[in-house]
Amino acid sequence: MSTPEQYVQDKAAASGSSFYYAFLFLPPERRAAITAFYAFCREVDDVVDEVSDPGVAATKLAWWRTEVAQAFAGQPRHPAMKALVPHAATYGFGGEQLLQVVEGCEMDLQQTRYLDFPGLARYCHLVAGVVGDVAARIFGQTDPATTAYAHKLGLALQLTNIIRDVGEDARRGRIYLPVNELQDYDVKAHEVLNRVHSERFVALMRFQARRAHAAYDEALALLPAADRRSQKPGLMMASIYRTLLREIEADDFQVLDQRVSLTPLRKLWLAWKVQALGRL
Repeated sequence: MSTPEQYVQDKAAASGSSFYYAFLFLPPERRAAITAFYAFCREVDDVVDEVSDPGVAATKLAWWRTEVAQAFAGQPRHPAMKALVPHAATYGFGGEQLLQVVEGCEMDLQQTRYLDFPGLARYCHLVAGVVGDVAARIFGQTDPATTAYAHKLGLALQLTNIIRDVGEDARRGRIYLPVNELQDYDVKAHEVLNRVHSERFVALMRFQARRAHAAYDEALALLPAADRRSQKPGLMMASIYRTLLREIEADDFQVLDQRVSLTPLRKLWLAWKVQALGRL
């Protein structure tokens, strides 16, 4: 029978995520902590993506709320929590942050549209900003100012995800592009849901990409020099995701019928470049 540590390692590796490449360069203890945290995030996120019945998904997320509370009271049941809880005191995070991640996933069950960017930003804060905050602590944050960087980088990464996944989300009946911005560019919701690629859609997506790039720039400007070395895994993520965003832009936002991705070798190369050369 596999150990909780093996379970979270398998979960992280199976996802094929870019995060995996950023973790490779960490020392073993930090790598074990971030792998367990990432596995928890995947478990909760998968409830929304893989359970077709919203009632069942809501029940499962409620179970995760209970599990987080029990785990931090010393009684974890799920292997991801068994692997994660021992690291919480070491790296200064607790159940509060994990419950915010669950709350973000609950938003996915409750709404499929966001009226404006502030509403979307609240969602991004829960599913990505909080994740960035915990990750920065695990990576070795020493300066409190690094938290602002971590939240802003989380936003940039999530905005990139939203751009990449427009077609995939549309197939699930979801549109994360703010309603008022769709109106500004005269793109109808039914066009997105039916995956109609138009000049208006490209103009809307260019606007979304500019905002994502601005978030990356702001994040990098917020990172204190004292933590630049410790936060290299986050900078690797920024490099990988920003490269992906540029590929999507160069391809005229063909995101409605395909999911643009980088090859594992390219991700590894981008991660190594940050590790070895400190360059994005």
